[in-house]
Amino acid sequence: MRAGKQIVSEEYWRAIEQCDKDYDGTFFYGVKTTGIFCRPSCKSRLPKKENVRIFKNAYSALENNFRPCKRCKPDELRLPAENWILQITQWIDAHYAEPITLQSLAREWHGSPSHLQRSFKRIAGLSPAEYVQMARLNRACCLLRSTGRTVSDISREIGFLSTPYFSALFKRITGCTPLQYRKKAGES
Repeated sequence: MRAGKQIVSEEYWRAIEQCDKDYDGTFFYGVKTTGIFCRPSCKSRLPKKENVRIFKNAYSALENNFRPCKRCKPDELRLPAENWILQITQWIDAHYAEPITLQSLAREWHGSPSHLQRSFKRIAGLSPAEYVQMARLNRACCLLRSTGRTVSDISREIGFLSTPYFSALFKRITGCTPLQYRKKAGES
């Protein structure tokens, strides 16, 4: 996305804030931080004004590497589900330590929770929650092999609030506790 500085007029900003349907077709707005563009009437979370870019049509937004919102479907343009899920998995891979729920993903990626759940499971083979757990556990394995940090520290760093839950999940998935895993990794 081009990050050119653009001032959003007060009129357009008010339309975005109020989800004003009267402005649909007049302009589209893109959010630089998500790479998504919407209609003014979109009910998605209000972005920060400084992250908004205005486009006269959907094709301008596409040319600037913004993708259409799954919620408001500007000009009925649709991103193929495979690309949508790929972008979400890449985002999860970069943000796995943050609190992530199905609802927060749906809000962030402009889709309904049920559609996201079905599409994700069909394409990735896991639910979004399972994918988040796997991303966290993969990072935990890395940290257990390469550092001497405590299991509790690693658990918190990768996004688990409860060390016992992390240890139980780790054992259920890998077949051994985090400490047993570290010992086996050190022997190899």
